[in-house]
Amino acid sequence: MATPLIRIPILQIEDFLVASIQVALHDRSAVQFRDDLLQRIHETKAKGLIIDLTAVDIVDSFIGRLIGDVAEMAALMGTRVVVSGLQPAVAITLTELGLELPGIITALNLEKGISILRRLTRQEEEDQG
Repeated sequence: MATPLIRIPILQIEDFLVASIQVALHDRSAVQFRDDLLQRIHETKAKGLIIDLTAVDIVDSFIGRLIGDVAEMAALMGTRVVVSGLQPAVAITLTELGLELPGIITALNLEKGISILRRLTRQEEEDQG
């Protein structure tokens, strides 16, 4: 029996998108999540993206790579990425798998992630203006 496709809600707060993963993502759902995120970034011209992993207590190499890929793709589209709420076990697993997440900023929780994106956006606007 095929695993049902799970869609992760993607909310917009100010100029930022927030995706809070509350369930274990299987490969098909994870790829759909990536595609949905990139489409929403394109549609909204979001300046920032927060991927909240507070409810995630286990990741495998596929999901870890996918998060890194999303951050890289989002950066190419001009969107900053913050990963918030990493559980200790997830951080350990990502390190043990040797996964580097270049360009990803981490935050303790969603509130701090939004604060970081606000500061970075304000800083970029000052630099440009």
